[in-house]
Amino acid sequence: MKSIVSFLLLITFSFFVCLSASAQKQKLTKTEAGIHFIENDWSLALKTAKNENKLVFLDIYATWCGPCKMLKQYTFSDKAIGEFFNKNFISVSVDGEKGVGPQLAQQYSIEGYPTLVVADSTGKPVLITAGYIPTDVLMQFANEALKRNNQQPKL
Repeated sequence: MKSIVSFLLLITFSFFVCLSASAQKQKLTKTEAGIHFIENDWSLALKTAKNENKLVFLDIYATWCGPCKMLKQYTFSDKAIGEFFNKNFISVSVDGEKGVGPQLAQQYSIEGYPTLVVADSTGKPVLITAGYIPTDVLMQFANEALKRNNQQPKL
């Protein structure tokens, strides 16, 4: 009887290990298909945006923030979102409580996480929103930022 229970526990454990490995593989695939972020390097994002004549898309988050995690898992990992953002923006993800994060939080008057900012290559904000948003709303946000930026005179 004891060996049967042990055997069943072993099978159950193996099942969950395989399930977990499969879930991790799916997460990696989704991340690869989604938005490619520069991690915690605001100056590199600005420099790259200037060189490529693109806007900067800033995701400022906190590690403890549930909606921030949802954005990364469901919205930023979307294939269509990734293709659009990777083509039109330089995307940077910054922890609002570490490194350059507190300075950016102050610069953009951030009151909560997540906050999403579209800025030009000098850091001047074009459009800001806060909170979790699904893919369709993020696409509207991005298109509005591009539209507003094109209406500004180029010097």
